[in-house]
Amino acid sequence: MQPAQLTAASFTAYPPEAREAAASEIELLKRLPLAFLPLLLREVVALDSKFPVERQELNHQFAYLRGMTDSELRRTMSPFESLRLSPELERVDWVNSPADFSEQLTAHLWATHQIDTFRNAAVQYVSQLNASNKVEPLAVPRLTIVIAGQGVTATNIPLFRKLRPQGVRFTHVNPDKGNEAILALVARRATAHPLPFAHWYVDGGVPQPVACPELACLSYAEIEGVRTSLLASMESIMRSGVGPEALRTRLARVRPVDLGIQSTGRAAILDQFKIGVLTEGSGTQVYSTTFVQWSAREILRRAQPLTLVARYAPRLQEQTIQQMIAGGHPKPVLDAEGALRDADMGAYYTWINQQRLSNSENSRFLVWFEGHSEAVAVAPSLKGGTMQGSTVTMAELLEQLEA
Repeated sequence: MQPAQLTAASFTAYPPEAREAAASEIELLKRLPLAFLPLLLREVVALDSKFPVERQELNHQFAYLRGMTDSELRRTMSPFESLRLSPELERVDWVNSPADFSEQLTAHLWATHQIDTFRNAAVQYVSQLNASNKVEPLAVPRLTIVIAGQGVTATNIPLFRKLRPQGVRFTHVNPDKGNEAILALVARRATAHPLPFAHWYVDGGVPQPVACPELACLSYAEIEGVRTSLLASMESIMRSGVGPEALRTRLARVRPVDLGIQSTGRAAILDQFKIGVLTEGSGTQVYSTTFVQWSAREILRRAQPLTLVARYAPRLQEQTIQQMIAGGHPKPVLDAEGALRDADMGAYYTWINQQRLSNSENSRFLVWFEGHSEAVAVAPSLKGGTMQGSTVTMAELLEQLEA
């Protein structure tokens, strides 16, 4: 089927909101080339599980395309229209399986030496799309806090070296009630700015108690049953002899209901996100540190929150791939020192991901060695590459960060 043959009935299998959105844009969709349209439909079909920021971005993209004259749209889409597609690719059910089409399109473009043409066209399109989007000021400066080193009594690791040039290194933080001060600040921000999915707390172990309904919470301990079910499915798939690419494809199709999760509304969006972290991230099913790092990455990329706390916990010792999936140790052996090393690098990656968002020049970032006196704070008011040796409580440090 070609895009010009689309009708509202073509989207019957879509979830409710996605089906309505596609039907309302049918005339526009019919004018888009086949090498472009399924990539847009990948976003549309997932609309029901998207965060508010992602919905805004999709709405803007539709408005951007609708606002073009016929000649402008033809000129914008001409690089995609010029791509040569095979008859086999055109027969793919790209309406109901746009992700499968995308994978096969990529392979076809590589095989036919058209990948550079496609990449250049995509870069130019995204650049123009982003340039047309007015960046709105945030309700409050973005704040990300990484808590590292749970369970480590002492270490010789020189911590946070990659982040020290960006902010102030605090060497005498009073650790008493440090977690409580951090979560209290998060709760205040979430209460003062109660936007959906704008405030997050991710924990690699058992989460600290925090009474704040506006806070989206995600913990490794909470999803233990889901991880166990998923690992059993992965083991079964690998025993069937399929390769890693087929395994990834099957995991991408896993839905919450497949793992016994039934939810609606905001809970359903959060549950779908949890499953995405476990099925799209490599090692998130086994290592709590990978789970925290990947969750923070995806939260920043997709939800673009105002507040994010990512707390690392001891992880399993390194194992072979067979042990990871099948359970190589009858009794889990935890590695707190290894988790601290993971968290040290994870904190740096998290800061990089925060810097990719809008208003990054005004954002705040803190990484703290939990239960100890070492921290690095990054903020516009704090001079990079400096050190503060005077004793401060966590509450006082957070005040400096927020100033």
